Parts: sequence; C-alpha cells; structure tokens
Amino acid sequence: MIFMNMVDRERELQALKKRLSSNDLELIIIYGRRRIGKTFLILNAVNGYDFIYYLATEKNNLRKFKELAESKYEDIKYVKEDWEAIFHYLRDKIIIIDEFPYMIKEDESVLSTFQKIVDETLKGSKTKLILLGSSISMMEDAISYKSPLYGRRTASIELKELKFKDLKGFNFSLIDAIHVYGFAGGVPFYLTKAKTPFLKWINAELKEVDSFIKDEIDFMLRYEFSEIGTYKEILHAISSGKNTLGEIKDFVKISGDVSSYLNKLEKIGIIGKEFPYKMKKGARYYIKDNFTLFWFTFIYPNLSLIEEGIYEIKEDEYNVYLGRIFEKIAREYVEDVYKVKVERLWFKDVEIDIYGDGIAGECKWSEGINGEKVLYELKRKVEDLGLDVKKYIIFAKSFSKTNEEAEFIDLKKLEQWYKT
Repeated sequence: MIFMNMVDRERELQALKKRLSSNDLELIIIYGRRRIGKTFLILNAVNGYDFIYYLATEKNNLRKFKELAESKYEDIKYVKEDWEAIFHYLRDKIIIIDEFPYMIKEDESVLSTFQKIVDETLKGSKTKLILLGSSISMMEDAISYKSPLYGRRTASIELKELKFKDLKGFNFSLIDAIHVYGFAGGVPFYLTKAKTPFLKWINAELKEVDSFIKDEIDFMLRYEFSEIGTYKEILHAISSGKNTLGEIKDFVKISGDVSSYLNKLEKIGIIGKEFPYKMKKGARYYIKDNFTLFWFTFIYPNLSLIEEGIYEIKEDEYNVYLGRIFEKIAREYVEDVYKVKVERLWFKDVEIDIYGDGIAGECKWSEGINGEKVLYELKRKVEDLGLDVKKYIIFAKSFSKTNEEAEFIDLKKLEQWYKT
C-alpha cells in the first residue's frame, strides 16, 4: 500500500504510533467530519503492522466482521459468532473499526458489549482497539459520561480541518490557495480533488453527471441527522444573510422552535454564533465551514441549472464571495504572527473584521485600496466603541496609499507568511 506524505498531521501520527508501540491495552477514538482524513491517518499509522480494518455498515456487522476476520485468520471460522468470542481470539492484535456509529445505530447495546470486552475479554492484553466515526455527535456521546464506554478510552483525537497556511503542502500558490480554500476549506479530500485554475475546474466539474459536489452535503448531514430538509433550509437562510433567530425562522417557515436545530448544527461545528460587543444576547449565526458555505452559496440555489448543465460560477460572483474567505485568512495571519486570539467584532451598525488583545484590522479583497482612508474609518469605529487599540492592521490585494500608522498587508507580504 502506497501512502502520500501527511500534511499537518504529524502530531497525531506520532501520538498514534506511540500508542501502537506500547505493551498496554489501548482503546483509541478518532472522530471528525466526513472527508477529514481519519481513515487516511490511521492507515498511515498502522503501516508496517499486522492489523484488521473493518468498515461498518448499516446492517449485519457482527456477521460481516467475523467473515472479514476469517479471511485473515482462518481458524476464526470455528469461533462462535459472538463479539466477545471473536475479540478473545483477536487478543493482542490491532483492530480498526471505521464508521463505528453504524454499529451503534444497528444495536445500541454494542456499547455495553464493547465495555465488557474492554473490561474483561481484553484485560491485560496488548490489544489496540481503534474506533473511527464521521458522526461527531454520536462519537462524542459514545465517550461521554452517560456512555458505557466512559472512562475506557486511553486516547481520543478529534481530527479538524487544516489551516489555510497548510495548503502550501498541496503545492498551491497563494492566489490559487485562496481560491481553492473558499471551496474546500481545510478538508483534505476536497483539497486533493480541486485543480487550478479553480474556476475553470469547478465549472467543468459541475457539468459532470456524477460529480461528488452535487450531493456531498446530503451525505455529510445524514451522518448526523435522520431528516435533513430543515437543516438544509436553515443553512441556506444563513448563507443568504439571514443571521438572527427571527430572520432564520421567518425564512425557513418552521413551526415551533428553531433553536434546537441551530444548537445541533453548532455542536457539530458547521455553524457558529457571534454576539454584539459586550453583550450575551442578540446573536448572529454564521457558517464556519467553507465547503458548506460554498455549497449553499453556489450549489443549492442553482441545483436545477446544474442538472441541466448550464450553470457556471462567474468570476465577479466568486470574488464577492472571497471577501468573506479573505477575512478568515487575515484572522489566521494575525493569530499566527502575533499569537493572539482575534474575532470579528460588531455592535449595531459598526463592524470590525479583526479585533482582539489590542489589535484591530480591516480586510478588503480588492486592488489599489486607499489604505489611509480605510485606516481612518477603522479608527472612527474604534473610537465609537471605546476600544483600547495599540496596533492597526489593514489587508488588501494591493494598496494605492499607506502610511506608518498601521501595518499594511498586501498579497506580496501575505505570500511571504504563507510560504514560511
């Protein structure tokens, strides 16, 4: 089996290898959204070891797991078709079960069964039992204090998206990286699929009858929810600028409380919420995940045209969209360079793109920006809100005017950071 180089997963990889080389029983939990690279990570970690890898399905997992084990260890055919009996035979081996939530959905008692296996059947062994899952909510529930498996895990990894700066590991130039990041975010699968120039590739991809992009969100949401229609409409509302609880409810036209839907989307990391400055009410919701934002901005509203093969994303439309993406990249720059936590700040009609720990900044995804004017307007906002700011940072593609009162980051300076 040939493995590609890992991109920004070295810490996780080394942690797993350390666990695999131990003489102790290990119960390792790895979870994260679909396409984030969980399987890729664990198969890299066990490369060179003898292991069993089983991808769970919706039905008959016990029988299928035994059949798989028999293909590797013929004598298991004489073992009773029972989880405890099979695991007793597999003591001291590496056992990987991918998409473990399918097994929970099939039979919730599997959690109690696996508790008994860990506590009794595998006690004192060197077995490495590794459970993977794409349903964040179900995997978190499986290791919560209410679960039979609580306290049994020896390690857990929530695999998250790569940062923008990591895209250099995929050999994208800065400009190409910005365009691709708006589509793929930091999800490795999407990053390996995307090609440059991006708009040429995406428009050709959308004309493919079997393009993965068309129903990708449906697959992702079904890992978490049995009924996805309302969740899709909520995400469509947020992507369309309906950001408050009332606006979302009016857009979706849902009967009852929309908060429970929003809470679940927030729990799995698809959306977030921002409060007005120094307030804990009146939240605005936003989509955190770039691919989800891209999908609901360009794909969902145009599915009929895409099916007809006549839809294309225009360059000017995508540039408007990239304004929001550029803000995320700018915040990553500030956090990386200055080692501070920053966020978007707003109160009533005043908005500041970057704020935190004495730093305030603005982002303009345009050429020839008058930096002095942007700085003047930013200072007015800071004064209106009574903020204590010691450093100003302005981002743009390029500037026509700058001065010494702020740090002005154009694409050339951003590229120097990106390449380091």
